[in-house]
Amino acid sequence: MVVGIDDSEHSTYALQWTLDHFFANSTVNPPFKLVIVHARPSPSAVIGLAGPGAVEVLPHVDSDLKKIAARLVEEAKEICSSKSVHDAVVEVVEGDARNILCDAVEKHHASILVVGSHGYGAIKRAVLGSVSDYCAHHAHCTVMIVKRPKTKH
Repeated sequence: MVVGIDDSEHSTYALQWTLDHFFANSTVNPPFKLVIVHARPSPSAVIGLAGPGAVEVLPHVDSDLKKIAARLVEEAKEICSSKSVHDAVVEVVEGDARNILCDAVEKHHASILVVGSHGYGAIKRAVLGSVSDYCAHHAHCTVMIVKRPKTKH
């Protein structure tokens, strides 16, 4: 099982939901090998095709992206540990999340890919692209999109 994480509450919820529903009460013999994958964007993708001065900014952006990735890895390990899952593998791979997650499915022979849903509307999803939508159409396994329950005001 591959779980995709990013720096959002949606992916944290998806990881917690997965642990609660697939790994609870099975610490001795879990039903899946758990691989957690964070697709770290490249610094050039983050700043885009910037003009003069971009070269000076790249090392700083790269450093920030590495810090974010390290924090996400630690948070994922802490969440797993709190749910008594101690053998999860956590990977950070640089690139586009859509491709990274589909590649991770192939690499680890996953039968399920779990991603969180950001809950974008149709317009925002069309403009930004949806990782979950892409994976649902291109990953060679079952894709589970975990949505956070809507809070009632």
